[in-house]
Amino acid sequence: MRDSQLNEPIARLRQDSIARLRHESTARLRRDAAAELCQAEPAAGSGVIESWDLSVGVDGPGTRFVVFTCGCPLRCLYCHNPETWRMRDGRRVTVDEVMTEVDGYRRFISVAGGGVTVSGGEPLLQPRFTGELLRRCHESGLHTALDTSGFLGDRASDALLADTDLVLLDIKSYDPKGYRRLTGASLEPTLRFARRLADLGRPVWVRFVLVPGLTDEVENVDGLARFVATLGNVERVDVLPFHRMAAGKYARLGLTFPLADVRPPDRALLDRVHAQFAAHGVTSV
Repeated sequence: MRDSQLNEPIARLRQDSIARLRHESTARLRRDAAAELCQAEPAAGSGVIESWDLSVGVDGPGTRFVVFTCGCPLRCLYCHNPETWRMRDGRRVTVDEVMTEVDGYRRFISVAGGGVTVSGGEPLLQPRFTGELLRRCHESGLHTALDTSGFLGDRASDALLADTDLVLLDIKSYDPKGYRRLTGASLEPTLRFARRLADLGRPVWVRFVLVPGLTDEVENVDGLARFVATLGNVERVDVLPFHRMAAGKYARLGLTFPLADVRPPDRALLDRVHAQFAAHGVTSV
């Protein structure tokens, strides 16, 4: 018997073992995610964050002061911020403390046509903190943005949304089964939130991560493009190519990155997806 014939069963066994371990790891993470919904929200005027950072052109227009809240009810297979998943792993801060940090960059971000973005994690897991921070920034003349999956959109009051100049709405997939496979949750709350934002006339940038083999099906992209075209308040769709740059974070946290073997989309796939959005009259970048 050839060595290659001997090695084939061993290779298959290794692949099966890796797949089983990843499946078990994902199942544990999603049970952990469900537990986040039961976490008590911090007292009024305070919240739990992982960090803050500055970004350009990624988290809204211009240069942004981005606050990363802790806690998320989803466990997306491609998540690049696993350090923000659990509220208990973050640090407690007050809105006053965050505003002091913002004020240190106010002139810079204002001149650069930017503002403040509340991201995560999932900011709507802490709606009081998120709402007060958005209100304070909005009242002080800063452009505000909310980066959310929309899964907890029902927790966002109309007042919170009135203080939000732009919603960055992450629609992970338009196929309900694909969405659940990707996130562990239901798609419908996100679509319901998207329709509510349209009814309120709040500006939206939809964010869609293109993952080969998971979100790239023609029917999935067409479905999302058709849905977005009906809303009337979506200024653009950001087609974000999947990447594996967070693999190091997973390793440092002792976690298995579920999509370690998935390659980023190539130029041909990106062009096809952009063409699909254009065919429905939707601007994509």
